[in-house]
Amino acid sequence: MARIVMKFGGTSVADLDRIRNVARHVEREIKQGNEVAVVVSAMAGETNRLVALCRDASPLHDAREYDAVVSSGENVTSGLLAIVLQSMGIDARSWQGWQIKTRTDDSHGAARVAAIDTDVLGERLAQGQVAVIAGFQGISSMNRITTLGRGGSDTTAVAMAAALKADRCDIYTDVDGVYTTDPRIVKTARRLPRVSHEEMLEMASQGAKVLHVRSVELAMVHEVPVLVCSSFADPSLPPEGTLITPEMDDMEQENVTSIAYAKDEAQITLRDVPDSPGVAYKVFGPLAQNGINVDMIVQNISDDGSTTDITFTLPEADYDRAMKLLEDRSADLGYAKVLGNKDVVKVSVIGIGMRSHAGVAATAFKALAERQINIHAITTSEIKISVLIDSAYTELAVRTLHAVYGLDKAAA
Repeated sequence: MARIVMKFGGTSVADLDRIRNVARHVEREIKQGNEVAVVVSAMAGETNRLVALCRDASPLHDAREYDAVVSSGENVTSGLLAIVLQSMGIDARSWQGWQIKTRTDDSHGAARVAAIDTDVLGERLAQGQVAVIAGFQGISSMNRITTLGRGGSDTTAVAMAAALKADRCDIYTDVDGVYTTDPRIVKTARRLPRVSHEEMLEMASQGAKVLHVRSVELAMVHEVPVLVCSSFADPSLPPEGTLITPEMDDMEQENVTSIAYAKDEAQITLRDVPDSPGVAYKVFGPLAQNGINVDMIVQNISDDGSTTDITFTLPEADYDRAMKLLEDRSADLGYAKVLGNKDVVKVSVIGIGMRSHAGVAATAFKALAERQINIHAITTSEIKISVLIDSAYTELAVRTLHAVYGLDKAAA
């Protein structure tokens, strides 16, 4: 017998037929003798509808009331799934965030989980009752409903698995696992049987949409095994997908695991900035204070050492705010001109085997050069190389790198 947390996203619970299908997945685990907690999202499109209602009610709405409204979608889904399970003869009940006491900070709309009280929940699971948990929501120190922001139900599921000391957290979605790259771009992309938490974190950070970054961070910190699988598979069969686990020795066999890309990038360049101590802080300090995250940074010093060009990337959504901040501080920064480009994309090569294999970066640079793809910026970590290129070359770059590292070949 195992303790399993199962999570189902919006497309998996889009209507009652899909909810009944989810119930059959749960029934399979119950018949195996497992203890089961289920975390559900709102039905597909429901959260967007509720967000739009808040904005129509008032563009400057109270964030606390916003959370009260948008969290209701998960309440509906959890109640409906509990009803369906009960109709199948399965002991089940729904739980909202405040009932479990999923404690969060007070950052409404983007709260972070602080603690989960699982004493009662654990007792119910041990008694054979299925817990159907509303994802995406918690309760603040002021006893107000909070929501966890984008990917919140994934975060709820992994946090719940950690708190319940579950054997595994199964994330059911509309894809059957994590692939070597986007199969819509590369038809030969392969589903990966297993990846490390660290690799998955890089994939999620660099544009892969399968799991949200925060949920992967939690899984890595608490060493929660996560299985990504499809809710559209036959519910009578054991789930198949990609298992995300702590790093193992045999995971060092492949240099590169995947190619990811992120289209929502922008580039800003400051020309001829006086090269003096503290110049970097003058540029990036105000951006950080305004919640703008910077990714790649490239600095080129002039021949005489008096000035420098600073190029950096940031989320496209923050581009206009960043440009205004820099323009408002032009006198203090002393740059000659500021240039911007939103027509760029970040492509990343990811693999835990890169730690122990030389020449991975050179292979990427050579392959892109042979395709006449110019690189604007580069950033690296132990298991990742990211390059910034013109967005027009996105598909060519992804296909080229996927092929050059042999990711389109069946695993041995």
